[in-house]
Amino acid sequence: MSLSRKRKKQLRKLQKDANTLWESQQVLLGQAGDVAREAGRQLGNYNREQVIPTVQEKYETYAAPYVNQGVAASKHFYNRQLVPTAGALIGSALSVWDAANETRGRLAAGRGVDIDVSKLRKKAAKYGSAASKRLAVSEKPAKSGMGAGGVIALILGIAAAAGVLYAAWQTLRADDELWVADDPLAAPDA
Repeated sequence: MSLSRKRKKQLRKLQKDANTLWESQQVLLGQAGDVAREAGRQLGNYNREQVIPTVQEKYETYAAPYVNQGVAASKHFYNRQLVPTAGALIGSALSVWDAANETRGRLAAGRGVDIDVSKLRKKAAKYGSAASKRLAVSEKPAKSGMGAGGVIALILGIAAAAGVLYAAWQTLRADDELWVADDPLAAPDA
């Protein structure tokens, strides 16, 4: 089946228009890629120059005091309450172990168990009161929690950090939609 000259001419014109459109789209996509890359660079610059210093300043002003206070309270609890209590508990356990070994040694030597109940009661009362004092946790007046300003500052700090992470993600993610081929592709032949 053969095409008329008129149809061939129309098809060639259509092919030429399609090629022109294809080339103009390639140029447009190349320019769009350049704009997107430059926008990413500018966003990174803005992030470094504006967002990060602001977040650091707000953190130092509002959140850092609470973080430092929490760290100090943890150290205080660990050093002043947990370690001495654990030491007293371990010391008492080792004393009981030593007493048991001594009694076992006396029994093995055939000396038997000589128990003076009054001395035993006095020692038990003495050790019991000492252990109670070591294990007692001092009651401190309850501190009021974080105020409204602290809560707001914490929320703003978290929001700013999320903004920074989102901006970094947007900057560093791979955009397949923005990919432009280095070699312009030829339009398919009709």
